[in-house]
Amino acid sequence: MERLAYRELLKWKNNKDRKPLIVNGARQVGKTWLIKEFGSREYKNTAYINCDETPLLQSAFSDFNTERLIRVFSAISGEVIKPGETLIVLDEIQVVPAGLTALKYFCETAGEYHIVVAGSLLGIDIHQGSGFPVGKVDEIDLYPFSFKEFMMALGKEIIIQNLEEHRWAELSGLKDIFIDLLRQYYYVGGMPEAINSYIKKQDLFEVRTIQNQILSDYRRDFSKHVLRDILPKVNMVWDSIPAQLAKENKKFIYSALKKGGRAKEFENAIQWLTDAGLVYKVIRVSKVEKPLKFYEDPSAFKLFIVDLGLLGALSDVDAADILVNNDAFTEYKGAFTEQYVLQELKALDKKVYYHTREQSQLELDFVIQQGDVYPIEVKAEENLRSKSLKTVYEKNNSLKPLRFSMADYREQDWMVNVPLYLVSEWIEDVSKQS
Repeated sequence: MERLAYRELLKWKNNKDRKPLIVNGARQVGKTWLIKEFGSREYKNTAYINCDETPLLQSAFSDFNTERLIRVFSAISGEVIKPGETLIVLDEIQVVPAGLTALKYFCETAGEYHIVVAGSLLGIDIHQGSGFPVGKVDEIDLYPFSFKEFMMALGKEIIIQNLEEHRWAELSGLKDIFIDLLRQYYYVGGMPEAINSYIKKQDLFEVRTIQNQILSDYRRDFSKHVLRDILPKVNMVWDSIPAQLAKENKKFIYSALKKGGRAKEFENAIQWLTDAGLVYKVIRVSKVEKPLKFYEDPSAFKLFIVDLGLLGALSDVDAADILVNNDAFTEYKGAFTEQYVLQELKALDKKVYYHTREQSQLELDFVIQQGDVYPIEVKAEENLRSKSLKTVYEKNNSLKPLRFSMADYREQDWMVNVPLYLVSEWIEDVSKQS
């Protein structure tokens, strides 16, 4: 299965100013597979070490002598390591914090070696530890499969070719095909194991079994890695996400967790889930103006889960509601559609906000800045009413309003309607032009 992030790995390899690389991402999004695939295709050999399964490595970083460490990596992996010919991979690096610190010394004194590290809970250690090699590493974020990657995995080359020609209006002729594929993606989601099973067996029930197993694995991570005093709070936040997203107003409400719940009580649990890459935190901006960073309001936010398919499993949504009926698009207050759009934007590494106006019903589902500011409304149906978009545009006509819906592509004087199945491709095209 191809990943678009492979291109980023190639850019890293070919960059003469290359630094050691950290591949970030939640557990089971495919980091290890991608790195190994990259090593097998692009290098003569790969020196792969799983730090979690190699106790010897704990004592290896007694100092940061890079020549000695290369000999250690070679001995443990059983591979001859040569500069430029060997990819050195340290997986689950978070269990050896000194290994992360060592990257600084490889950057400064042994830049000829190609080193990649990854870890399923690396984000937590980066935020908590003091040995992170700031400025001495490159980073790539890996997310679950995007809709385009899902279509690639299903072998829809002709459909993708049409998509990449960017004749947006003409693609409405393929609308039924895209919507059918989108339904499948809503159910299967972007976790590689679920997609691989779906491709091989077309067994919806096995897909759901895999998704539930991933959720169980996440809960085991909670029990293993979360401090005992916040473990119940992490579980409460995690379990509340489907109900929080099913509300008309999707702002995260602490009192929905427990009566009288307050931010101070749950903020460390939310931070743990965010650092682990298991939830996306979309914070509010008080104004829809450049630069959006100036108007961040961290006290108000929406929480989304890492993957659309896992949201379906966590919500116990029937396959028929997604693949046969219109419920995934029209019910659940648009929760699945907003989750899908957010996931597509995150896969493009976009910083995503949302906007509400105090003492008003005005709400913009998302706001992004890509040169210009793009206020976004997400519609699960072909509903073309966009009152909030119109209101913010009338106040500031330098904005570029977008509506993602099931309606066909249409450019209006003040707004562009982009079909849901074109979200990622359209935004990426705009990004290249800006």
